[in-house]
Amino acid sequence: MEIKGIITKKLALETGISKAGKSWQKQSFVVDTGAEYNPEVCFQAFGDKAEMLNKFEEGQEVSVAFNVSSREYNGKYYHNIDAWKIEPLIAEPPSQGESLQAADLGSSNDDGLPF
Repeated sequence: MEIKGIITKKLALETGISKAGKSWQKQSFVVDTGAEYNPEVCFQAFGDKAEMLNKFEEGQEVSVAFNVSSREYNGKYYHNIDAWKIEPLIAEPPSQGESLQAADLGSSNDDGLPF
């Protein structure tokens, strides 16, 4: 699944040790989708996915690809929204070399004549 919006909050990085003795980390972040009802969605990024969140700032417009999962504990169900890819919506401006190449390509005569 994928959703687009603006990062409104980056929560603190959480770390710990699993029962198996392995270290883990996760970071949650909130995206405002602009929807009329319930516009804010809180995502979790686990492990190395938490590190990808460092590239983004609050207020930045992003596209988030995620999975939704549920689990039962003591007769109640708990849900996770796990982000696995975050991309900026506004592309970086082209470098000087790229814009010159694009200008050169756009200046060709496309009327079909060889001159």
